[in-house]
Amino acid sequence: MNALRVAQRARTLSRATAGTSQLRRASTISVVSHTSSVNALPLANVEAQWEKLSKEEQLDVYRQLEELQKRDWKTLSIDEKKAAYYVAFGPHGPRTPTNPPGTSVKIAVSVAGAIAAATVLWTFSRAYAPPPPKTLSKEWQEASNEYAREQNINPIAGVSSKEYKGTGFVQS
Repeated sequence: MNALRVAQRARTLSRATAGTSQLRRASTISVVSHTSSVNALPLANVEAQWEKLSKEEQLDVYRQLEELQKRDWKTLSIDEKKAAYYVAFGPHGPRTPTNPPGTSVKIAVSVAGAIAAATVLWTFSRAYAPPPPKTLSKEWQEASNEYAREQNINPIAGVSSKEYKGTGFVQS
């Protein structure tokens, strides 16, 4: 009789532990490493610990989340859904941002600095540059127009034509 009571008590305890283990499974995943030690990784913290996990552990988490997703999505906890979304679409692996935060500001400051340096260089070079050649003066260009008319240069459509209304060689 005593052995029967012990067996019934053991059965009751195993049912109670099975129920609590199912509840624990709903909020954590067990990660099995290649040394076959089992570590419990809380699903609420997958985002923070993902980069610290080895490739094998990440693969195990991925596979376990795949198995969880085969169940009805209404039965999954919020933590399981968040973990599944992070593993599928999170900023890791090929989706890691190429530019860390703050890069835009550095680029904007660098461009503004380059523009300022170019402006200073242009102003300096214009201040110490030789004067423009005499052929660029307005008087020289008007004299070139007169010479073209005297020599009858381009009599069909140019300065020497009868109905020409353009500026000829004058550019400024």
